Amino acid sequence: MSESTPSTSPAVAPEDLYQDPYAVYGRLREEGPVHRITGTDGLPAWLVTRYDDVRQALADPRLSLDKRNATPGGYRGMALPPALDANLLNMDPPDHTRIRRMVSKAFTPRHVERLRAPVRHTADRLLDALAGQDHVDLIPAYAAPLPIVVICDLLGVPASQRHDFRAWTDALVAPDPARPERAREAVGRLLAFFTRLIADKRAHPADDLLSALIAVRDEKDRLSEDELMSLAFLILVAGYENTVHLIGNAVAALLADPDQLAALRADPGLRDRAVEELARYDGPAPLAIRRFPTEDVVIGGVTVPAGETVLLSLAAAHRDPRRFPDPDRLDLSRDATGHLALGHGIHYCLGAPLARMETGIALTALFERFPQLSLAVPVRELRRRPSLRSRGLIALPVRTSLR
Repeated sequence: MSESTPSTSPAVAPEDLYQDPYAVYGRLREEGPVHRITGTDGLPAWLVTRYDDVRQALADPRLSLDKRNATPGGYRGMALPPALDANLLNMDPPDHTRIRRMVSKAFTPRHVERLRAPVRHTADRLLDALAGQDHVDLIPAYAAPLPIVVICDLLGVPASQRHDFRAWTDALVAPDPARPERAREAVGRLLAFFTRLIADKRAHPADDLLSALIAVRDEKDRLSEDELMSLAFLILVAGYENTVHLIGNAVAALLADPDQLAALRADPGLRDRAVEELARYDGPAPLAIRRFPTEDVVIGGVTVPAGETVLLSLAAAHRDPRRFPDPDRLDLSRDATGHLALGHGIHYCLGAPLARMETGIALTALFERFPQLSLAVPVRELRRRPSLRSRGLIALPVRTSLR
């Protein structure tokens, strides 16, 4: 393969990426496969935009998630204490393999299927609370609490300890540049939260995932204490963060496209395929977790030096016409197999079966309960969270009937 020169892209306004990353990343994708940009931490990075290159890079073992492989001073990521930082998003094999194996059984399709009835029960209960309300914000009323309840039940987090979790996570994942202290406060509160939770579970173990992980740590010594706490942190945060935005974005996309919503209502058997297409069309993560080459690598014909930050644009890959014809159109009949919204390779999302099931149930229950549901504001007025890492709605105001 002959080597290409990377494109050096002009500055991109963050607010453009918050509202519509697809147009910006799409322009970059057509200008070239790899761009030299300023990354989310204000330092230089390499942005990969085309589907084939992104997919291959996601599975390339030379692209490390371990920050120790970054060039010294060349990466400034989110500052977390070791007790929260020793998680799968910062690990390569063999530690990644060891820890993932311990928890993977809880997220197999067979195990997740046992949760179907409880998830539907939770969805129905949340919708019951909306009865008689003409106008509702579906994010705090439905899309956010559903995955919080599900993942907290799975881990064994008592209901009395869940009330602040969403605010802490939002402050951490979508920090306010004008109030950086809020992110630091959220880190401190999350650390205290998990310290207390693990102590409580040690004293009073139950039939839940966290108690099982504590037993692995205490009885078999296959986890360090930091790894135990970091794993619980990652499961809880990722189990909430990705799914709430997948549900919210999916509902917004369907309400903005009456023909596709009508097709889904006419054919409930379309649900599973619809979830895949909705994840491709407007998934919760515009960028994959950053990576660092352990040696010089060639991506899209461009040599990326060892240790430099690589950002893989899922948003650009999902709208690549080389892989998905007419990619800017939502088409629930499309075979969206191969989308990358839940990752690819050894870092494929551990909770993918649960996220798919939750989203499918959330859509089915919502549109069955409110067949006349509609947006209460024009699509262009829907506000997105100020985050380049995750794509989600601040609010999703809807009318539950035609009145």
